Amino acid sequence: MHGSEREDGQDSTPVEDPRPKLWRRFLAALALLGLLVGLMLGRLTTPEPVTLEQVEVLPDGLQLWFNVEPKVSAEHLHGALVLLFEAEGRAQHGQLQLAGKGVNWRLIHSERGLLLNLVAARPLRGEWHGAAVEGRWRLTISLRAE
Repeated sequence: MHGSEREDGQDSTPVEDPRPKLWRRFLAALALLGLLVGLMLGRLTTPEPVTLEQVEVLPDGLQLWFNVEPKVSAEHLHGALVLLFEAEGRAQHGQLQLAGKGVNWRLIHSERGLLLNLVAARPLRGEWHGAAVEGRWRLTISLRAE
C-alpha cells in the first residue's frame, strides 16, 4: 500500500460516509420551528390596537367611535378642552355649534396617541362617557360654555 490511492477498497483509510451530516440541519430546523411557534403565540396574545373609526358631530358635542375602549385623559387648559386617546386614527378637524356659537375641534397625532382639542371664544367645560355598542366603543363628549 504505497500512497493514498484507493485501489480496490482494501486500504486502511476509512470510507467517507455518503450520508450528509444531519446534526446541523436538525438543530437549525428545531430553532426555526421554535421561532415560528413563538411568533404564532405572540400574535395570539397581542391585544388588538385601538383605532378611531368615526367622528360624528352632535348638537352639543362630539361622538367618537372606536373598535375597542381607549384609555382617555383630559384637561381643561385656558378655557379649551383637551383629550388624549391612546389610539390610532387619522387627523381630522371641523366645527360644531354650541348655543349658536362656533366651537372648533381638531384631532391630531401626538407621541402618545390622538389629541383632540376643542376651542371656542368662551371657555368650555365638557363631560364624556363611553359605552360598548354593537361590538364597538362609543365615546360621547358633551360640551357647555361657561
